[in-house]
Amino acid sequence: MSNVQAPRDLPVGEQRFETIRQENFLYVDKTSFVAKLVRKTGFYFLSRPRRFGKSLFLSTLKAYFEGKKECFKDLYLDKWEEAQATQDGREPWQVYPVLHLDLNAEEYSEVADLESRINSFLVKAEKVYGRDAEDVSFSQRFDGVLRHAYERTQKQVIVLIDEYDKPLLLTLEEGIEDLNNEYRKILKGFFSVLKSGTPYLRFVFITGVSRFSKVSLFSDMNHLNDISLNRDFSAVCGITEEELKTNFQPEIAALGESEQLAYEMTLARLKKEYDGYLFVRGGVHVYNPFSLLNAFSNKDLRDYWFLSGTPTFVVHYLKKAHYYLPNLENNVEMDMSSLSDYRVDAASPIPILFQAGYLTIKSYNPESDLYCLGYPNNEVKFGLIRNLLPSYSNLDTTKVQHFVWQFYEKVCKGDVDAFMEDISSLLENIPYSSESKEEVKWREQNYQIAVALIFQFMGMYTQTEVHSAKGRADCVVHTKDIIYIFEFKLWSTGTAEEALTQIQAQEYYKPLLLQGKQVVLIGTSFDEEKRNIKEYLQLRIKS
Repeated sequence: MSNVQAPRDLPVGEQRFETIRQENFLYVDKTSFVAKLVRKTGFYFLSRPRRFGKSLFLSTLKAYFEGKKECFKDLYLDKWEEAQATQDGREPWQVYPVLHLDLNAEEYSEVADLESRINSFLVKAEKVYGRDAEDVSFSQRFDGVLRHAYERTQKQVIVLIDEYDKPLLLTLEEGIEDLNNEYRKILKGFFSVLKSGTPYLRFVFITGVSRFSKVSLFSDMNHLNDISLNRDFSAVCGITEEELKTNFQPEIAALGESEQLAYEMTLARLKKEYDGYLFVRGGVHVYNPFSLLNAFSNKDLRDYWFLSGTPTFVVHYLKKAHYYLPNLENNVEMDMSSLSDYRVDAASPIPILFQAGYLTIKSYNPESDLYCLGYPNNEVKFGLIRNLLPSYSNLDTTKVQHFVWQFYEKVCKGDVDAFMEDISSLLENIPYSSESKEEVKWREQNYQIAVALIFQFMGMYTQTEVHSAKGRADCVVHTKDIIYIFEFKLWSTGTAEEALTQIQAQEYYKPLLLQGKQVVLIGTSFDEEKRNIKEYLQLRIKS
């Protein structure tokens, strides 16, 4: 007989704090972070990946400033508010005028979508607090709402803006730059009020995925406190290890029974799949809350975060920047000032990947003051590769899993002819987007990326551009019994024989012989006209 308890109500897809509390959904208490923020007048910005709990935290702030004491019963903030009010000499649970703008609910395919969203927000507020006839533009009306709200209530106003950058993120792709620029102009004028309206404001909290430097929200509001990389708020969103073990014991047990795993093994699998997000050095690493809740609800370990949305802007920027994708595997180094540079620049896609949750801090070198970044977990790694492969091959995302499994078996068996035929099939009609024939360097890199992504998706220990004393190999793949060393050439610049000779001459393989495995050298030449493998040669070396 099962010892697993009856399922509890999990807030899957529910981001309204008041609803979660009133309907007795399971809630992980994050109200201590509210206490850290609300004591004094403050203006804050928080960047976290999508579906990471930003909206729920914003809703928690809203309930607090609306004085909804009943929602906080038995939570940290319950006793804190009473004690703080006594210390401050005020009544607890004071009610403030709260303005809440959620920009997450539209697809923003045209300017009218953003204008409609802002107009609806203002109309709703104006019905409560009034509007002057001379107020016409969004910025004039917003300023008027702040002033009227303050005058009518004699309380400074609370402004909460959720996912401010949603319109910008949806229009980062090539061909719609004009729409992105229009959105920037609209947001620039609208957010400028948050600086001029400071006398009417008690508290401002804004969330988003990234901090776009060209929006005046950040260039004008020098008093805006960005807590995204603040160690004290590293766990404000997401689920910590302690919170997981304390709050979800029945769900972990139920998932383990479904997956036929012991309790500790279930924890290990959850950690491997959904943990690993670290947003600041010295902070607390967290699990993806969206994936955790869905895994518990469905009793199934799947890539829920990626299934909820395809990262099209990420694929676009990596392609546009000609970024060498295999380096994302724990091979990215950057200083904190660069990570804090939120400009979305195709020449440097790493900051946006970090803020969007596709990369995280893996380690820190105090001597060089550099951070090493990599994939946070398997869900992100394999989900991103699955979405990137179609951009570097002719493989459909729905066929990735089946193709890779067959490929994996051939690689482990050492059947070079068979898996090279698979690679040839995969590279057939490889897309180039807008790249010209003159860009030989990028064409060769695309071939390398396509091959390396296949190996990385297999979950193997794959290294690329591996340095040795005399040079570096294009790709090194480790299996249980075999190590493969690849060198890629374009037919116009070298033959397969020359590629194989280069591996031997540079002695890329010598350090690997000590591992006691068979080493296979593979020299490959690609026909850039036919966009596929022209020839390959292999040489097997035994240690």
